[in-house]
Amino acid sequence: MAIVVFLRGVNVGGHRRFRPAALAKQLDRYGVINVGATGLFVVLNPGPLREFRAELARRLPFETELAICEGREILALAGNEFFGEEAFAPDVIPFVSVLCSKTKTHLPKLPLGIPSKDDWYVRILRQKARFVFGIYRRHMKTIGYLGKIDKALRVPVTTRNWNTIAAVMKVLKK
Repeated sequence: MAIVVFLRGVNVGGHRRFRPAALAKQLDRYGVINVGATGLFVVLNPGPLREFRAELARRLPFETELAICEGREILALAGNEFFGEEAFAPDVIPFVSVLCSKTKTHLPKLPLGIPSKDDWYVRILRQKARFVFGIYRRHMKTIGYLGKIDKALRVPVTTRNWNTIAAVMKVLKK
C-alpha cells in the first residue's frame, strides 16, 4: 500500500534546505516519487513503516516533523467541495493542512480567519479527519499568516497548495 510523506517546514525561505529529488533517488528501493520542492513524497513500496521512517530520518540533513498518510486517505479527498465558491476567485488559493500529530484538544470552531474573521488573509474552512481545508489570499502578508495555522489549531501542521495535492492524486492513480 502506497503512503504519502509530508515533511514539515523544509525549503521555506531558505530554511532547512535540501534537494527532494536527490533524496527520492537515494530512497529508490522504496519506490519514492518526489512531488515538487516542498518535501512531499509518494512512497509506492514503503515496507514496514518503522524501517522506512528510520531510513528517511538517516538520509535527511536535519530533523523535521513528518505527516505520513496512506495513499487512500489522499485519494478520498478528490473533489473540491471542501473550499466553497470563494476559492475560485483569481486571488484566492485553496490549500490543505495535514495535522502532524493527533490533537488532544478539539480544534477551534470553523470557519476561522487569520488574523481575524472579517479581515483575513488565511481562512480555515473545515476539517476531515487529519486534513484541514482552507483558502488564502494572494498577498505579501500571507506567508506570515500561513505560519500561524499551527497556533490557531493548537497542533503542528504542514500545508500544501491544493494543486500539489491534486498532483499527488495523479501519481497515486497511476
